[in-house]
Amino acid sequence: MKTIGVVRFLGTNCDRDIWQAVEMAGARPQWLWYQDHFDPSDFDGLVIPGGFSYGDYLRCGALAGKAPVMSDVKAAAEKGVPVMGICNGFQILCETGLLPGALVRNENLRFIDQWSPLKLVNECPAWRSPAPEITLPIAHGEGRFVVDEGMEKQLWDQGQVWWTYKDNPNGSVGDIAGVLNSNKNVAGMMPHPERAVADWMGGIEGLAFFS
Repeated sequence: MKTIGVVRFLGTNCDRDIWQAVEMAGARPQWLWYQDHFDPSDFDGLVIPGGFSYGDYLRCGALAGKAPVMSDVKAAAEKGVPVMGICNGFQILCETGLLPGALVRNENLRFIDQWSPLKLVNECPAWRSPAPEITLPIAHGEGRFVVDEGMEKQLWDQGQVWWTYKDNPNGSVGDIAGVLNSNKNVAGMMPHPERAVADWMGGIEGLAFFS
């Protein structure tokens, strides 16, 4: 049975959702507190959940990116351990430089809470997608992905665009909803697959990500 580390910060609020999704997918979740250090070889994957780490002070994810646990997350990523950041977790991975770009205020300056149709652009070997087109919930105020033109071209050319929005809700560059690092083992997305793992939630398409 695979062991998946679930990283928690002060203000994380989707951690229990991730825990349950990992269990439902047949893996063993294990908590990692923001002050923890850990041996990357003890884990088959790491998930950084959504929420409001450190109250979103300064910039979303900026303070969490400096937490002790992130030094070992970086080491794990360098060793090829799969890492996925969701919503605030995506912001944290961008702040630490594990993923390119940044997440800023939505174009309409409003918090968006809805289901959003997505299109798969490039597969991620570790965090699999159930289908080329799916619909997942989004819930964010600072989810607009931005990069300069040169980096955007590089992401497309090198196959690092993971998901795009079919109906861009927040003004993200290139309709981008999720990206990968150059080695394809670190992934980040604003939509929440852990909120679509049971019929009563409105869909089960998110469960495949954790399988």
